[in-house]
Amino acid sequence: MIDGFEFVQIIGIFGFPVAITIYLLVRFEGKIDKLRESIDVLSDNVSRVK
Repeated sequence: MIDGFEFVQIIGIFGFPVAITIYLLVRFEGKIDKLRESIDVLSDNVSRVK
Protein backbone atom coordinates (compact mmCIF):
# COMPACT_ATOMS: atom_id res chain seq x y z
CA MET A 1 0.00 0.00 0.00
CA ILE A 2 1.15 3.52 -0.71
CA ASP A 3 1.81 5.62 2.38
CA GLY A 4 1.35 9.39 2.61
CA PHE A 5 4.96 10.35 1.89
CA GLU A 6 5.19 8.18 -1.22
CA PHE A 7 1.88 9.60 -2.43
CA VAL A 8 3.23 13.16 -2.11
CA GLN A 9 6.37 12.17 -4.02
CA ILE A 10 4.27 10.67 -6.82
CA ILE A 11 2.24 13.88 -7.06
CA GLY A 12 5.44 15.93 -7.29
CA ILE A 13 6.97 13.75 -9.96
CA PHE A 14 4.02 12.74 -12.16
CA GLY A 15 1.26 15.18 -11.36
CA PHE A 16 -2.05 14.94 -9.62
CA PRO A 17 -4.09 12.97 -12.24
CA VAL A 18 -1.50 10.21 -12.49
CA ALA A 19 -1.17 10.00 -8.72
CA ILE A 20 -4.95 9.67 -8.29
CA THR A 21 -5.09 6.99 -10.99
CA ILE A 22 -2.36 4.95 -9.30
CA TYR A 23 -4.04 5.33 -5.92
CA LEU A 24 -7.41 4.17 -7.26
CA LEU A 25 -5.90 1.20 -9.09
CA VAL A 26 -4.09 0.05 -5.96
CA ARG A 27 -7.13 0.62 -3.76
CA PHE A 28 -9.66 -1.12 -6.01
CA GLU A 29 -7.45 -4.05 -7.03
CA GLY A 30 -8.54 -6.16 -4.06
CA LYS A 31 -12.19 -5.36 -4.63
CA ILE A 32 -11.93 -6.26 -8.31
CA ASP A 33 -10.33 -9.61 -7.41
CA LYS A 34 -13.18 -10.39 -4.98
CA LEU A 35 -15.73 -9.43 -7.62
CA ARG A 36 -14.05 -11.71 -10.16
CA GLU A 37 -14.09 -14.61 -7.68
CA SER A 38 -17.79 -14.03 -6.98
CA ILE A 39 -18.56 -14.02 -10.70
CA ASP A 40 -16.63 -17.29 -11.12
CA VAL A 41 -18.61 -18.92 -8.29
CA LEU A 42 -21.88 -17.65 -9.74
CA SER A 43 -20.94 -18.94 -13.18
CA ASP A 44 -20.11 -22.38 -11.75
CA ASN A 45 -23.42 -22.51 -9.89
CA VAL A 46 -25.39 -21.54 -12.99
CA SER A 47 -23.64 -24.14 -15.14
CA ARG A 48 -24.37 -26.87 -12.53
CA VAL A 49 -28.08 -26.04 -12.56
CA LYS A 50 -28.37 -26.49 -16.33
